[in-house]
Amino acid sequence: MLKIRKIEAGSSLEGLPMQEVACNNWAAEYPYAPRVRFAAGHDGERLLLRFEVEEGCTMARVAEDNGPVWTDSAVEFFISFDERGYYNFEFNCIGRALLGFRKTKPEVRHADEEVMGLIVRRASLGGEPFEERRGDNRWTLEAEIPAGAFFAHDFGSLDGLRARANVYKCGDDLSQPHFLSWRPIGTEKPNFHVPEYFGEVEFEA
Repeated sequence: MLKIRKIEAGSSLEGLPMQEVACNNWAAEYPYAPRVRFAAGHDGERLLLRFEVEEGCTMARVAEDNGPVWTDSAVEFFISFDERGYYNFEFNCIGRALLGFRKTKPEVRHADEEVMGLIVRRASLGGEPFEERRGDNRWTLEAEIPAGAFFAHDFGSLDGLRARANVYKCGDDLSQPHFLSWRPIGTEKPNFHVPEYFGEVEFEA
């Protein structure tokens, strides 16, 4: 289980325990596996995420929200609060984001511009797009996701909520494509849209 600790508003996530995103479920076809870690906390009103990445190639071509950020060097957080569906939060390394709510992968309702504007992102690589960079690349991304970004629900507070989630690192169009997850996935081909493989999550009250 992932326990999302409650922290004071404005506090940093840097002191919280990091979780490894290290399940290389399709290693035979995609052997490359960068090192990826994440931490999660909340302050009652916002879900706070921090990702730390060490990889050999990094790219950020997508320059707009709700674009194909998964083709860049990207980190993702999928979460389901009930049987109605799940949210997929996807971020490339310069903080461009995609947010959808869906029951299955094709049945998507994307967040509108107003909702996307609620999500604060801080990217160590800045905000300008760039072509692939090869080398010992290290970067961080922090996101603040207010309760209002869960637009298919009406959460007054995140305190005490229980959910299921998974966390991912991918880079579909990189010269070293990869598909890593926090919790293992048992599909034959890379597929993150499989809530049956989500792990238990609890928001501390």
